[in-house]
Amino acid sequence: MTTESTPRIAPLHPPYAPDIDAQLKKWMPPEATIEPLALFRTLAVHDELFARMRPLGAGILGHGRVPPRDREIVIHRTCARAGAEYEWGVHAVVQGPQVGLTTAQIDAAAVGPADDPAWTAADSVLVLMADELHDTGDISDEVWTRLAERYDMDQILELIIIAGWYRLLSTVITSARIEFEPWARRFPRRTP
Repeated sequence: MTTESTPRIAPLHPPYAPDIDAQLKKWMPPEATIEPLALFRTLAVHDELFARMRPLGAGILGHGRVPPRDREIVIHRTCARAGAEYEWGVHAVVQGPQVGLTTAQIDAAAVGPADDPAWTAADSVLVLMADELHDTGDISDEVWTRLAERYDMDQILELIIIAGWYRLLSTVITSARIEFEPWARRFPRRTP
C-alpha cells in the first residue's frame, strides 16, 4: 500500500515547455478544469517515453474492445493489488462511477475477495484474472476457460494488456512516491 511521502521524482510544474504543455493537454480530457495529474507530470520528466506511452493508455481507455465496466474492474483490482492507491483513487472517483461500478464494487476491488458479494459471477472472473496475473504472471486454465466463455481472444488479450499496463503504472506510482490527488479516494478499510 502506498504511503504518503515526498515524491522521489518531482513532477513538472508550470510553466511547461510548449511541447510538454501540448502533451499534457493530450493526456487530460478536453473538458478538464484541473491541473494535469501528478502521474502525467511525473511521466513528463522523460518527454520521449511520455509521448510514446500515451497512445497505449489512450487506446485502453478510449478505443478498447472490452466493455468499459469490465476494463475498470481489471484496472481497479490491478492497482489495488499492486498497492497503487493513487491510481485506484483516481479511477474510483472518475472512471468507475462513469461506467456504472457501485461504491461497494469499487471498495471490493480494493479490499474484497474475488467472490465478494458485490460481484456477479462474470465480474468475479475478472477479479480472479487480475489476482492471478498479480500473483503469478499467468492465468490458470480454469480462469482462462471462464474468460473464453465470455470474451473473444482479442478481448482476452486486451484484458491481459490492461492488467499489464496498469501494473506498469502502479510500479511507477509506488516507486516514484507520486503524491495523491487531493480529490481522489483513498483505499477503504478492510472490514473484519
